[in-house]
Amino acid sequence: MNSINKIGKFITFEGIDGAGKSTHISNVVNLIQAQGLTVVSTREPGGTPLGEKLRELVLHETMHPETETLLMFAARREHLANVIEPALARGDWVVCDRFSDATFAYQGGGRGLDKAKFAELEQWVHAHLHPDLTLLFDLPPAIAGERLAAQGRLLDRFEQERVDFHHRVRDAYLERSAAEPQRIQVINANQRPDIIKKQVEETVLRYCL
Repeated sequence: MNSINKIGKFITFEGIDGAGKSTHISNVVNLIQAQGLTVVSTREPGGTPLGEKLRELVLHETMHPETETLLMFAARREHLANVIEPALARGDWVVCDRFSDATFAYQGGGRGLDKAKFAELEQWVHAHLHPDLTLLFDLPPAIAGERLAAQGRLLDRFEQERVDFHHRVRDAYLERSAAEPQRIQVINANQRPDIIKKQVEETVLRYCL
């Protein structure tokens, strides 16, 4: 095993709805804690009291795509100021379920937001901070849809979108990963959970620990 890095790291999990990334977040948190490190586990949209209120609006209220994007970045700014940045300043690690790559994929790829507007917001809100490692759980939308249907729960308005929306989201994620291959590591999510778990752990250990 590599020597332990005491400097806080920022790890994010990404993927289309139904890709199964959430299952592996707790495993990574446990892996980091096993190294004697402190880790903060959080999510977007959300992560703060205000962010959770904005999450409810974004997930359940119909709105203009640019309004949706602005709310995402508003929640992100609050999240950075009150959770992510203080944790990293303490030397803690942060594991986050989604970050700006999700906005690039869902609002940019899925909704068709102008990439220049996304880039301007990203530069304004967190030009100084980007994840050290992003794990992108890649899965064909048809399989992801089957997984969501099998859960038997009420779906939010993103999960209810047509399959072509999810194809655009997936394509945007892969475009982003191709542009930043050192940061974004693609995980084939169409494998047995134990195989995925091993790949995720090996990737975190290799890149961050």
